[in-house]
Amino acid sequence: MSLDTIIRLENAAIYIQDHLVLSDVNFHISKGEFVYLIGKVGSGKTSVIKTLNAEHPLVEGEGTVSEFTLHNLKNHQIPYLRRKLGIVFQDFQLLTDRTVADNLVFVLKATGWKNKEEIEKRISEVLERVGLAMKGYKMPNQLSGGEQQRVVIARALLNDPEILLADEPTGNLDPETSDDIMNILMDISKSGRAVIMATHNYNLLNKYRARTLKCIDGKLIELEQKEIDFEALEE
Repeated sequence: MSLDTIIRLENAAIYIQDHLVLSDVNFHISKGEFVYLIGKVGSGKTSVIKTLNAEHPLVEGEGTVSEFTLHNLKNHQIPYLRRKLGIVFQDFQLLTDRTVADNLVFVLKATGWKNKEEIEKRISEVLERVGLAMKGYKMPNQLSGGEQQRVVIARALLNDPEILLADEPTGNLDPETSDDIMNILMDISKSGRAVIMATHNYNLLNKYRARTLKCIDGKLIELEQKEIDFEALEE
């Protein structure tokens, strides 16, 4: 295994409770790599992400995320594993009763930050990173869908994660806004973080080429870029 490997699954079986979703899953992802995770609804994309963040246990096979082993992960280790991860949701999951900045304050305090100046500095850094430096005082409902997704990405970056897991991050966005979000995510991967993006928007795969894993017929396979038929994928 390469020293740059940040995620590894070997001979893994992905379950939801007692239901087998994917079997014989094998892949390695390196630091700074951008990887698409594709497949039909119900094919296992979200289940892979939930296994990587320990929402679902890995009961068969082996897996590592950062320095944590998924196959013998202890409950008390889960919060520390998740600090290595940033999660970007399709449906934002912002707290609607507080400002953008206060949404981010809530997360930092929940993960142990106490110094007010350090909290304000970190919030300023992540909002600037996603192009929302002047929007911290806004309420979520005062923002466009694309701006709300930028806040979600900023929230995911707060604790300087090694890995970003993005589950359909452009699913509710128009094409132009999706391009903006893709550029941010690609830029994040270039900064050395691994980014895994589950998506069914195959126009993005064509426009922003990257390594692609596909969930199909209970398996997870890697597609060769030269072999990807983007028109067929959209059927």
